[in-house]
Amino acid sequence: MDERSSAERARYDFKKAMQEIVDIRGRGTELISVYVPPSKQIFDVMAYLRNEYSQSSNIKSKSTMKNVQSAIDSIMSRLRTYKSPPPKGIVIFCGEVPRAGDQTRMIQHVLEPPEAITTFFYRCDSQFYTEPLLGMLQDKKTYGLITMDRSEATLGLLTGSKIVVIKNFDSMVPRKHRQGGQSAQRFERLIEIAAHEFFKKIADNATEAFLNREEMMGLLVGGPGATKDQFIRDGYLHHELQKKVVDTFDTGYTDEYGLRELVENARSAIVDIELMQEKELIQRLLTEIRNIDGGLSAYGEEVVRGATLAGAADILLLSEGLNKRRVYVKCGCGQRYAYTTSSSPDKVECRSCGSQAEIEKDIDLVDDFFEMADQFGTTVEIISADSEEGEMLMKAFGGIAAILRYRV
Repeated sequence: MDERSSAERARYDFKKAMQEIVDIRGRGTELISVYVPPSKQIFDVMAYLRNEYSQSSNIKSKSTMKNVQSAIDSIMSRLRTYKSPPPKGIVIFCGEVPRAGDQTRMIQHVLEPPEAITTFFYRCDSQFYTEPLLGMLQDKKTYGLITMDRSEATLGLLTGSKIVVIKNFDSMVPRKHRQGGQSAQRFERLIEIAAHEFFKKIADNATEAFLNREEMMGLLVGGPGATKDQFIRDGYLHHELQKKVVDTFDTGYTDEYGLRELVENARSAIVDIELMQEKELIQRLLTEIRNIDGGLSAYGEEVVRGATLAGAADILLLSEGLNKRRVYVKCGCGQRYAYTTSSSPDKVECRSCGSQAEIEKDIDLVDDFFEMADQFGTTVEIISADSEEGEMLMKAFGGIAAILRYRV
């Protein structure tokens, strides 16, 4: 699976898991959340949990005490399978949740987060503590930042809501002068030569900082006055970076504060770009569909599945709102088949002989498509359910469509 599709799948799986965890409620303060950063020793976490287990004996409600201790036991059992935390740490949610009547059931979710956990955290409450992880679900698309005038330039990166300064440097461009006559002309030439060299320096540093960042969605350029516009208009940037320039924006500063100004002033443009990514894909699909023979398009689960397995699918467009499972079944009578359902079955009767069949695999439908796509070098794009394009994909095409390499 290519890096982009792998990241898309990891983000999708993480988001699906979080949607389930956020809604879970316990009967009392019986749900335990443990955040273990990569720097924390498993031995230290176990010692902390043993102390919490001991402290929980002071809980007045016997049933609550029993459930809390059972959850701590379960978490410690899971942690014993680790010699050290994963590279980004680990989060464990565990506890008793209500089911029919007065019954409860123990649940446990173990997540490796998309970003590194920075501090150890333990909480026992009536719901799981998910705020740090929900923050990781915010869009983390990256944009290059340049603020400049003739005296200073700053380069930075915007990733999600985080701004990182890459480099700040001053110019050697002389300021205004009072010489007259031929001296004035000579100084003007010197100023323009110095400005030209400074612009080249900015461009060289931008090439080094931004050119090989495939994840970078666009380049934002800011600064006071017309200098930034001249820099873009006169083509100082590498031609590949020039294509990524979103626009220029006025800022009062050209230092780190100027980067923050630039991001604030470019917010609407950034939102438009992110929406445009989905819009372009859906418009491309619709253009193919409008062709008399349907063009290089496919939609509907079975048609897209067939095209993917034939190696004909170039890009899969899957709705984030697909809440379905793909169940693979094997029966002793020799029958093997798969079907899509809205929930995981407890048991399955064979369609051929009617006896109970074995469930070989029960997988999220989107993950099933990711696994198929991986076999044929097919790109997977997850389309948000909230946008106009995402709503169209779901309502008109059942949330599943493809742009093909060739017709099948």
